Amino acid sequence: MTAPLPLAERSGIIRDGVAVGIATGTYGISFGAVAVTAGLSVFQACALSLLVFTGASQFALVGVIAAGGAPISGVLTAILLGTRNTLYGLRLAPLLQFTGLRRAAAAQILIDESTAMAVNRGSTSAARVGFLSTGLAVFVLWNAATLAGALAGTAIGDPRAFGLDAAVGAAFLALLWPRLSDRRNQVVAVCAGAVALGLVPVTAAGVPVLAAGGVALLVGVLTGPQGER
Repeated sequence: MTAPLPLAERSGIIRDGVAVGIATGTYGISFGAVAVTAGLSVFQACALSLLVFTGASQFALVGVIAAGGAPISGVLTAILLGTRNTLYGLRLAPLLQFTGLRRAAAAQILIDESTAMAVNRGSTSAARVGFLSTGLAVFVLWNAATLAGALAGTAIGDPRAFGLDAAVGAAFLALLWPRLSDRRNQVVAVCAGAVALGLVPVTAAGVPVLAAGGVALLVGVLTGPQGER
């Protein structure tokens, strides 16, 4: 059994988790809009947010589809980006100590934000509150925002009339930009971009994105976290 948290500490963690949920979840509006711009239906956009629920993978999938790539290429790209969640799970499993159905349910809200709000807590109880409050807040708001964005995107009509046909690439770049904070990530981004651009004329749509993701994965394997061997 884990010791119960003091009410003040629990309330503070929940408040922080909801704040993160609001800041992150509302970005789902962008996903809903770019998803229908890429050719998905409102139902398909909402199903992606409900079942996949990892923003980078979702944007990657619709980005490949928008570029005319085969759905399988988009799926493989999304899976490649989502592999980091497996590492999160390995880190959090002994900390959260969920078992059975609770562990399976927790896997659905295992994302960057919920992980960040759990790993630095001083106890299992605090980690659980941080993980659940953040994960659930993001999940609810992301899905609601996806629906709103998809409906708005459908109401607009032809996205090219408003210049929104470039929205998928812009949204994905916005998602990537905050991660380019250190030299290694900047070098990896340049190399991955060069590989992708080199493959565009000679491969099918979607393959360059997969290859670029492979570059990042290879660098991660060879250099380890933060460039340490």
